[in-house]
Amino acid sequence: MTDPEHGANPQEGTPRLIDHLVELRSRLLRAVAGLVLVTLVLLPFGNDLYAWLAAPLLAKLPAGGQLIAVEVASPFFAPVKLAFFAALMISTPWLLYQAWAFVAPGLYQREKRLAVPLLASAVVLFYAGCAFAYFLVLPAVFGFLTRIAPEGVAMMTDISAYLDFVLVIFLAFGASFELPVALVIATLLGWVTPAQLRESRGYAVVGIFIVAAVITPPDVVSQLMLAIPMCLLYEVGILAARWLAPADAATTRD
Repeated sequence: MTDPEHGANPQEGTPRLIDHLVELRSRLLRAVAGLVLVTLVLLPFGNDLYAWLAAPLLAKLPAGGQLIAVEVASPFFAPVKLAFFAALMISTPWLLYQAWAFVAPGLYQREKRLAVPLLASAVVLFYAGCAFAYFLVLPAVFGFLTRIAPEGVAMMTDISAYLDFVLVIFLAFGASFELPVALVIATLLGWVTPAQLRESRGYAVVGIFIVAAVITPPDVVSQLMLAIPMCLLYEVGILAARWLAPADAATTRD
């Protein structure tokens, strides 16, 4: 029945809501199916993945040094856990695509043009942060820790503890490398302007070093190796925000 005052059927919203819920369910199922498929493919290679992940530590240990399994089930659960997290990282573009396909129809054309490069940049920066941590940070950290080990103390790390440590490092560096994307989003939302970002550069550097000291291991090597790239990424974020900011914000000067 049509509402005489508004000229529309008040029940039209119900089918639309059901359609959205059905679409959401479909996208979630596709996302989960993709993640499960990649996980199943990687499970047989769990031990190989763990050997690859342990290489930065094993390369710095003295001759005969090795990882140990303190818990009985660690040799099984650690590779399985690693395979799942590797599948999650590999599947990230597919998961983001499913989320994008669900929300894209409700966005304006300008929002779509901005969202696609931001999502792509976020994924690339996260991967770059993880690669930076694996190839540069982990060898430096383990080299430092093995050198300062007290005389007579042999480093024999549990495989589960090592996996948790490395995953935290990956997450910390991957998330920290998202700084330019975060600055661009804050600028587009009108929370800050490029001029304000430049004016706050000194405070940002202090905050970056504090964050690096909190989320990295208690050694100055890893703290510097996180803080310095973040300072550079802050400058990149300012340039990107200035380029993508609305005209009134972009023209603001010191």
